[in-house]
Amino acid sequence: MKTILWSTMGFRKFFNGFGYIKANMRNLVFLVLLLSLLSCKDNGPDEKIYQGTAFGTTFTIRYFTKTDFNAIRGIDSVVHAVNKSVSTYMPNSDISKINKGDSTVVVDAIFKEVYRVSETVYTNSKGFFDPTIGVLRNAYGFGDEKPLEVIDSLTLDSLRQYVGFRKVQLNGDGTIQKKHPQIYFDFNAVAKGYGIDLIGAYLEANGVDNYLIELGGELLAKGRNLSKDKNWIVGVEATTSQLENRSTATLVTLENKAMAASGNYRKFRIDSATGKKYVHTINPHTGKAEQSDVTSATVIAPSCVLADAYATAFMAMGLKNATNLVASLPEIEAYITYADASGDQQTFVTEGFQKLILE
Repeated sequence: MKTILWSTMGFRKFFNGFGYIKANMRNLVFLVLLLSLLSCKDNGPDEKIYQGTAFGTTFTIRYFTKTDFNAIRGIDSVVHAVNKSVSTYMPNSDISKINKGDSTVVVDAIFKEVYRVSETVYTNSKGFFDPTIGVLRNAYGFGDEKPLEVIDSLTLDSLRQYVGFRKVQLNGDGTIQKKHPQIYFDFNAVAKGYGIDLIGAYLEANGVDNYLIELGGELLAKGRNLSKDKNWIVGVEATTSQLENRSTATLVTLENKAMAASGNYRKFRIDSATGKKYVHTINPHTGKAEQSDVTSATVIAPSCVLADAYATAFMAMGLKNATNLVASLPEIEAYITYADASGDQQTFVTEGFQKLILE
């Protein structure tokens, strides 16, 4: 049995609903009920599909369950909690208040975990992944503020003093300390992935062992696709893919893993005055929205927040740094497309990722 659920995206508390049926039936009525229960048991868990919008994009969640719980309310509550903590697009979120200079905000568990994951990836990537890059993202028009009309070397030098994860600190009392009030946090490269992980945790807390979450192209898979009795099969998007007609470069099997991708083949902005192209990936070391030789990075990791963060880091680092880093991370696998010295598109695939590709 397949059920389609549509979200209302409201803020509600988690709850589990359980119905109890008491009956005292005899003869034919009892027999019909018994046969019905046995039939449902034989059919196994129901497949349910929940579709909606979250974090500025669309999602589809497929899962199998034998129990009845209010998935809509629970998932909506997860999305609201993440937005309230780390969404720069909500003026009253904790991160927005901190960005405006409020040093009294005591951050919640969501902010703390996103902060700690960011710090780990920042350290491992030698600063190529940096969530304090917000002033630069806003300057180039990729944030929640109007872009600057002129971005030259002097402008970048001025802005870069407000970039650097070592210039911020998570205090023991849950407050955030910034070296400069102008430092602007932007967790967009990890918040969505962490939100997906939290949705997965919610499903598992309600007894769901087999599910696939797809949100804005990022994926988290657990268990198997019971309707086909196979592992979940997902696609790596091709760099030639069109927004209206998505195409895949290859298919992979995903079991108890997450997958996220980053690329500049669609994420860029053309300055209307100068005609200059600014790509979505910003190099924190130079402050430039520049295209490295990496054109896309798809990462498989134990969690979606890690896959999200490392995909972003690999884009900024360039191929040599990215391949060196992924070789040092045993739980991270990568599929990276890049331009060689002649400008031709090439692909680098780690051994672990290659094993998951369907021939």
